[in-house]
Amino acid sequence: MAPFTVLHVCMGNICRSPMAERLLALAVTEQAGPAGADLVLSHSAGTGGWHEGEEMNPPAARQVRSRGGSPDEFAARKLRAEHIEAADLILTATADQYDYVTALRPDAAERTFVLGEFGRLLPTIDLAALPPADRTPDAVYERGVALVAAVAAARNGDPAEPKDDLDDPWGRGDQVFARIGDEIQATVIPLTTALLPR
Repeated sequence: MAPFTVLHVCMGNICRSPMAERLLALAVTEQAGPAGADLVLSHSAGTGGWHEGEEMNPPAARQVRSRGGSPDEFAARKLRAEHIEAADLILTATADQYDYVTALRPDAAERTFVLGEFGRLLPTIDLAALPPADRTPDAVYERGVALVAAVAAARNGDPAEPKDDLDDPWGRGDQVFARIGDEIQATVIPLTTALLPR
């Protein structure tokens, strides 16, 4: 059951989703220390699959490193049904990738969100109504599942908004990658705080 597993999805799995993977892992470590790795698992995959085995795109890696995270030992993966099945929360870079995930596994719709959409809805949730925030794997898992259900209820079946999408920074400059990094952290840091409050 534990740890609570978050899957990040973009197209190529060399820019946006690996940044989100490592920035969430960084936030968890900053919040819970090294033991955080036993509480929340952050990983990623891409819908395209043509970059399988490649390292993180260099400007994406620079952003992760500059924020205190590590891009080391990353290898791009093609999204497969088993990745979706094993995830408790799926965060996609865009609405198109949300559609890809839910076409592949329709049963995942209630735990799949565009990353910006999840970040937009998260502040509307009454975190005090969630299960207790004990720092044990089972307790974090239970709290995470309840949090996802609460955000899905807040969505109320409405589609993500265009502003929720992350722009594709591939082939663009460090300034664009920095903006994408900021947008990712605007969701993954509050997510971590909700899962692992102090």
